[in-house]
Amino acid sequence: MRHHWLSHTGTSDLILVFGGWALGVAPFQGLSGSDDILFVEDYTKLDDPLPDLAGYDHVTLLAYSFGVASAAHWLAQSGAEPDKLVAVAGTLYPADSSLGIAPETVRATADGLTDVSFARFCRRAGVTGQAPAINLTAAQAELHAIADRGAAPDRQFDRIWIPDRDRIIPTDAQIAAWQGQGDVVRHTDGPHVPFGAGQNWAEWLI
Repeated sequence: MRHHWLSHTGTSDLILVFGGWALGVAPFQGLSGSDDILFVEDYTKLDDPLPDLAGYDHVTLLAYSFGVASAAHWLAQSGAEPDKLVAVAGTLYPADSSLGIAPETVRATADGLTDVSFARFCRRAGVTGQAPAINLTAAQAELHAIADRGAAPDRQFDRIWIPDRDRIIPTDAQIAAWQGQGDVVRHTDGPHVPFGAGQNWAEWLI
């Protein structure tokens, strides 16, 4: 894992963001808010120590896409207990034919990864503008690691967002994956990257 601060002004509340595969901060660029935000990415390994978060009064973990399973693995491994858990456009089963992305699709994406195929992936995901910069070798290794790590331990989330037009992790797979937590599921009429310009982080935490 790698981490860096998107906002670090010393507020009492923190949003700990587990981003998706290879997209970096691009999905979140249009969001605003006053909380401190620590961004985590690259799930090739999950043993990178994060800064001490004990000074915050309230910590919310927002996990997006493949960051959902990766965050759940990290929580089980680290023993960390945020005050609130939010999942967006992801499941605990990253490489799964029924509850995530079919394993053969994940591996084909990794093995055939090029600048052109990544740009196509970004368009399908709903990234606006130019595709983020990508290190192809590192991104391939990360995708294989996520698939090989497998399903994450079961975890109860406080809010789960499912995009209705997801072309990356199929909407039907997300619905099936979260059927045991249906009382906290909300749908959003968007693609795999459902966040919109002008939105506030708080809108996704309620």
